[in-house]
Amino acid sequence: MSGTAPEGELRFRDSLRHLPPRVWIVSAGNLVNRAGNFLPIFIVLYLASKHRSAGAAGLVLGAAGIGNILGATLGGHLADRIGRRWTMTVSALLTAGLTALVPLVGNLALLVGLVGVTGVASQLYRPAAAALLVDGMDHQQRLAASGVFRFGMNVGASIGGVLGGLLASRSFAWLFYSNAMASLAFGILTAILVRDAPRPAATVRVADADGGGDRDADTGSGSGIEHTAADPSYRTALADRHLRRFLAMTFVAEFVYVQSTVGLPLHVTSVGLSAESFGLLIGLNGLLVLICELPLTGAVSRRRPEYVLFLGNLLTGAGLALTAFAGSMAWLAATVVLWTAGEMLYASMAAAHLGGLSPPHLVGRYQGLYAAAITAGTGLGPLIGGLVYTSSTKVFWLLVGAAGLWSAQLCLPPRRRAGRPGAGGTGPDHHPEEGREAQPIRISNQ
Repeated sequence: MSGTAPEGELRFRDSLRHLPPRVWIVSAGNLVNRAGNFLPIFIVLYLASKHRSAGAAGLVLGAAGIGNILGATLGGHLADRIGRRWTMTVSALLTAGLTALVPLVGNLALLVGLVGVTGVASQLYRPAAAALLVDGMDHQQRLAASGVFRFGMNVGASIGGVLGGLLASRSFAWLFYSNAMASLAFGILTAILVRDAPRPAATVRVADADGGGDRDADTGSGSGIEHTAADPSYRTALADRHLRRFLAMTFVAEFVYVQSTVGLPLHVTSVGLSAESFGLLIGLNGLLVLICELPLTGAVSRRRPEYVLFLGNLLTGAGLALTAFAGSMAWLAATVVLWTAGEMLYASMAAAHLGGLSPPHLVGRYQGLYAAAITAGTGLGPLIGGLVYTSSTKVFWLLVGAAGLWSAQLCLPPRRRAGRPGAGGTGPDHHPEEGREAQPIRISNQ
């Protein structure tokens, strides 16, 4: 990998020290929120305790998945419309109230609707929080902020799994009440302590060398469309071909990664190992992420983002595909190390890189589409993966490997055609965060 961050940027370690207070506050609040986020994890066990069928569980999970996608996109709109702080506060307070109602609802149709609406409310905060972590920051600061946020999220998820298991063994009602209290605490913390970062009103436009339209100099958006504060919309965001490619990569990458919850446990069983062995492998993944992700992110922080993402997706796909050849705990552990390394390279860098693609007045919508792509990949992944695995395990692992290669390829900038104007590096397919000084800049205050 070649290419480094611009000279004016702080190094990763210094960026961690100089992160604004809002990053630490939101990350701490997210830790609390994730530690108490039991609904998605334990809803199936709750339904089983109520003697609901597998079909009923599928309906509830489907409603939650659709709600999550709608919540992510609506959250992106609200983050740009009413601000990050209030979007996160509304999300947390609504989630608290709705989650507390879950154990009080007995009718299946009402429960499906309630869980679906809760899914919408619970995901409203996600684009807003992500936008708050990239507002007004350079690449190194965005990367440091994403790393801190993910560390808090992973610690919270680890605590939540253990705590949720203890609560579920005693009372499912208190499981969901505790979830509601965690959301309420997150909302109060956000409303009192968090402040939105100032966002610039002016839009910087950069002309493409091939005459194919203008490009936002701050973000590298290659849409060929003038972004102004008057036209913030998802249509404007989706006109950016860099974003469309990034979203396609995200969907495929999440589809690959989620097979660790489908193909891996099924393979563990097929080679004669126990559920406890699968738990140990997932525990190894979590331990590696907690210990190694921040240092690894710092080590690659000054490398060109596309190449880091390429390597991350390549390792994830290869590690999971090689599971097919692992018949012992030692070899399975080796594959887990491989795809966990890919996960660590990919996760924080993807969020930071997207921040560099986003025009200031569309950051929330970019993050909303990103969250929706993640949710769609993780939602459809188990369904498609399970069907393919049932039909043919060989085809399943080949699919995982091929999808990993595809997601890696999508990370790289598209090749420029020979002889095309701007092929020297100033056209719309050029890396968005490099080469700006060679391009004419016009300021628009419309």
